Amino acid sequence: MDFIKIIEDINSILWGPIMLFLLVGTGVLFTYRLKAIQIRKFKQAWRETFGGLFKKNNNDNKDGISSFQALTTAIAAQVGTGNLAGVATAVAAGGPGAIFWMWVSGFFGMGTIFAEAILAQLHTERLDGEITGGPAYYIKKGLGSKFLAGFFAISIILALGLMGNMVQSSSIAESAQVAFNIPNIITGFIIALLVGLIIIGGIKRIASFTEKIVPIMAGFYIVGALIIIFMHADMILPSFRMIFHGAFNPSAATGGIIGVSIKESFRYGIARGLFSNEAGMGSTPHAHAVARVNHPAQQGLVSFMGVIVDTGVVCTLTALVILTTGSFSTGLFGAQLTQEGFTIGFGNFGSTFIAICLFFFSLSTIISWYYFGEANVKFLTGKKGITFYRGIVLIFIVIGTTINAEVIWELADIFNGLMVIPNLIALLGLASLVIKVANDYEDRFIKDKPSKYRRD
Repeated sequence: MDFIKIIEDINSILWGPIMLFLLVGTGVLFTYRLKAIQIRKFKQAWRETFGGLFKKNNNDNKDGISSFQALTTAIAAQVGTGNLAGVATAVAAGGPGAIFWMWVSGFFGMGTIFAEAILAQLHTERLDGEITGGPAYYIKKGLGSKFLAGFFAISIILALGLMGNMVQSSSIAESAQVAFNIPNIITGFIIALLVGLIIIGGIKRIASFTEKIVPIMAGFYIVGALIIIFMHADMILPSFRMIFHGAFNPSAATGGIIGVSIKESFRYGIARGLFSNEAGMGSTPHAHAVARVNHPAQQGLVSFMGVIVDTGVVCTLTALVILTTGSFSTGLFGAQLTQEGFTIGFGNFGSTFIAICLFFFSLSTIISWYYFGEANVKFLTGKKGITFYRGIVLIFIVIGTTINAEVIWELADIFNGLMVIPNLIALLGLASLVIKVANDYEDRFIKDKPSKYRRD
C-alpha cells in the first residue's frame, strides 16, 4: 500500500495544475498562431480525410501508409477504455459540466495535434528500408537534443508499449469474465495470439487492420449509444442544460445530486479530455509521420479529425448515455457508471454490449500502442531490438489479464507524464516551423504555386 501511495503522490504532482495548464496552453498558443485553423479549414480537413476514401489505391508498394490509414491508426489509440471509463469518471467526479471542459480541451487540442503531425511529417528517418518517425525523431533532428529524444523514447515504450497494454488486456479480460464467464488467462492468450498475428506484419498490416476495424467498432458503439439516447429523448435537452450550467454552476445543474465545485468540474473535464484525445502527449504523431501526403499540412488537417471522432463524437455520446438514463445519480464510478447506463437502456444485454465494445476498443489500442513503442525501439536500437520487444509485449499482455491493474495504471500514468514533458518542449521550441509550414500550405500549395514543402 505504501508503494501505491508513493506512486499516487507522484502522479498528483506530475498531473497537477501545472501540467494541465501547459497542455491546454500549448493548444491555445497554436490555435491563436494558426488563426483557429480547426475552424477555418474544417471543410478542407474533411476533404483531405474522406475525399479519396473510395478511390482505387495504386500506392500499395510505396513507402508508408495512406493518410486515412494513419488517421485510423491514431484513432485506434485514442478511442479506448478512456472513452468509457474516463468520461464516466469525469462526470462522477466533476459533474456534467466536466463534459463542457472536455470539449474545450478537445478544441484547443486540435491545434496541438495539428502541430504534432506536421513536425512528425518533417522529421522522418529511413531505418533498414522503412520510413519511421515520431516525437523522438523531431526532438533529435528539429530540437537537436539526443538526451530528450532518448528520454521520450524510453518513457513511451514503458508507458504504452508495456504497462499501458497490460491495462488494456486487463480491461478486456474483466469484461469478458463478467459477460461470458471466460477465465482471464484464456482471454489473455487469445488476445496475445490475435495481436501477434497482426503486429508481425509491420505497419502495413497494422494500418490495414485499423482501417477496417476502427470504422466498424466506432459505428457499432455510436449506433448503440444513439439508440439509448433517443429512447430517452425527453432527457436530451435537459442533459445539455446540465452540461452547460454545470460548467459554471455545478450544484445547480443537478439539484445538488453531485456536490462538486467549478474547480473540480474544470479539472476533471480538462484532464480526461486530454487523456482521451492524447493531444500533446506524443503518441499519435508516430502514425501521422508515415502517412503518404503531398504536403505535411495535409496530414495536420487529417490529424485533428481524430480529436473530433474521439472527443466530439464518442466521448460526447458516452456522456449523454450517462446523463439521459440518469445513471450519473446512482453513485457508481468509472466504467461501471457507463455500463449502468447501457444496462438501463438495453437490459441484461447492456453488459454484453459494453464487453464487445471494450474488446475492440482495447484490442485496437493495444495494436496501435505496440506500434508507437516499436517506432521508439527502432530509434534506440534499430531493427535488432524489435523481435525482443514483440515478445515482451505479448508476455505483458497475458500477465496483464492475471493481476490487479491499479498499480500498472499508476505507473503508466507516471511515464505518460514524463513523455509529455520533452514533447511539449519540442512543440514550443519548433512552433515557428509549424507556422511556416502551415502558411506555405495556405499561401502556396493550395493555390498551386511553387511550395518548399511540396512532395508530389
